[in-house]
Amino acid sequence: MATSQKLKEHFLTCTICTEVFDNPCTLVCNHTFCRKCVVNYTKTRPEAISAKSLLCPFCNKMTKVSAPERPVEEWADDVKPIFIIQGLLDSFGPGSKDTTYCTYCQEDGETTPAVVWCSVCDEALCDKCTGAHNRIPSFRQHDVTDLSGEVKAKGRQKVKVMCREHRQESLEFLCTDCKKAACQKCCIIYHRKCDAVVTITSQITTMKTQLRKIKKALSKKEDEMKLRVNEKDLKKKLGRDHYSLMKSNIQSECQKVNNQAKEKERKLLDQMEDISYKHIGQLKADIRSGEMSVQMYQQQAELIDQALQSECDMDVYEMYQGCETGDVEAVGDADVKERGRISKVTFRQDTDKLSKSLEDLQLGEIDVLYEDVLDLKATPVLHDTISVRVPGDSNVSYPRDVTVMVVNDTDTVVVTDWNNNNVKSFYTRNNQTRHSKLSLGGRPWGLTKLTHNQVAVTVLNIKQIVTVEVNPDLVLLSTITTSKEYSGITSLTPSTLAASSRPPTCVDILDMAGNVLRSISPLQNGSKILQYPKYLCTTRTGNILVSDQGTECVVCLTLEGEVVFTYSPTGDTALKSPLGITSTSTGGILVTDYSLNRVIHLTESGQFVRSILTQQDGIINPWGVCVDGHGHVYVCLRREGVIKVFTC
Repeated sequence: MATSQKLKEHFLTCTICTEVFDNPCTLVCNHTFCRKCVVNYTKTRPEAISAKSLLCPFCNKMTKVSAPERPVEEWADDVKPIFIIQGLLDSFGPGSKDTTYCTYCQEDGETTPAVVWCSVCDEALCDKCTGAHNRIPSFRQHDVTDLSGEVKAKGRQKVKVMCREHRQESLEFLCTDCKKAACQKCCIIYHRKCDAVVTITSQITTMKTQLRKIKKALSKKEDEMKLRVNEKDLKKKLGRDHYSLMKSNIQSECQKVNNQAKEKERKLLDQMEDISYKHIGQLKADIRSGEMSVQMYQQQAELIDQALQSECDMDVYEMYQGCETGDVEAVGDADVKERGRISKVTFRQDTDKLSKSLEDLQLGEIDVLYEDVLDLKATPVLHDTISVRVPGDSNVSYPRDVTVMVVNDTDTVVVTDWNNNNVKSFYTRNNQTRHSKLSLGGRPWGLTKLTHNQVAVTVLNIKQIVTVEVNPDLVLLSTITTSKEYSGITSLTPSTLAASSRPPTCVDILDMAGNVLRSISPLQNGSKILQYPKYLCTTRTGNILVSDQGTECVVCLTLEGEVVFTYSPTGDTALKSPLGITSTSTGGILVTDYSLNRVIHLTESGQFVRSILTQQDGIINPWGVCVDGHGHVYVCLRREGVIKVFTC
């Protein structure tokens, strides 16, 4: 029962929802989450959506989905959990049969639920078998625990643990060679050739001392973690105030824009009001003038009627003379045409210009700087310079490639030294700079991390790839003989590598035995995409970045060999001799240019951003490049035989 609970708490709990796994999936980084949880997290990360990948919230590594055309909610449907997690869920998860049965009854083919556990016999017992167990005199002193966790002490203060193989013998000895507890018979049978077999009692003081040290270290870590929690809590409170202020600032900027728009609206309405008043006034005046003319025309017509009806010829003559001279027609046209009369008024709206103005409108930008993430927008500052040459080297050092690891809480720089046929590590312990070097049988070139404390190194001239353990001192683990001379190397999965060679020019996918699983041709649709591929690295989406000195470009390839993009511009942003290449946790790409003495920054899609480091920063003939988790860029400089470390 207790074991089941511990398994659920430590191995079967999703770190996102903190509940027991519900329909789990295991990503390529071997981290497991509920499918719904990892999908919901991925939906909050635009970079993961654009990459058609599930994003691990623990290590930020991306897992490509098999059917990206499906809705995001279904991306995790085909991602299965590893068999260990599934097996534990089947055995101990919700709905599993968590009933413990009596050991002795099971031997007789019965399934009787157990009620107690004997820690000495290491057996589960039902009510009936418990009674039989207690009737044996030598068993009456055994300590038993009921399955609800209540201990029923039976006399002795010390518990003797019995040997599983020799059930009447207690475990009283310790073989320090095998690091295994043993009874007297086990010592005689299995450990007679071991050099150091001692009694457990004699080691109790040492063990307790060590446990006290561990407890002290744990207490220290506990205090440190509490301090971090308190700091995070303070940051949380300050963060809320900060975000509240940001919200106010954004709303204030938006209000300023609204006020300006309102002011423009007021001016347009006032202008329209003035024009409408003038225009309507002109029309009213025209109406009044027209009405007066109508009256005068009516009066003149009446006068003509009177003249026609008059018996006096002189009245007819005078009216006729008036009409002939134009006096009658002029009566109705007495108003004078004004200047600046309004003919038509319209509101002309330039929709395209307005749309462009709204698109160009910038209330501001929100910049996010993640903890322990390289800020490629910042100006790099020289942080440290590591001399690669150490005592015992017979030649000037030529650092070819570099990587950084955290081993036992110690930042460790690992570098290949071409000219001295070795690989070296540099680290600080007890405020003292230390180093370790491992001699190889040939010229080391490329370097890639395999695990948190293992690297793989290509040894170019003897057709080898060696694996090295970093403690942080270096220990040779294995030597892999290959069929080609590989230079660049990068880890794809825990069991596969990618390596580049010339000649023949290619990028091969290898297993950890050096077998070629797939070879990517330098020709694509009749065009040569690879000529001299010197360095490789893996993107966060699982593609391969190749810096090719022959074609003077950077190529991004899928594992199937399809070209994702090629960076080969002309002009000031062109490459002349690309060498080292690395990808950051946010997808940015850094490439060294040996001939142009610079390190350039590309976007995840291969677009030029800027030259992040140049000759003015002391970059002369750069080779390998890498980044760490603390915002540092490491650059190998062959001419000086050093690694320069910059803070971004």
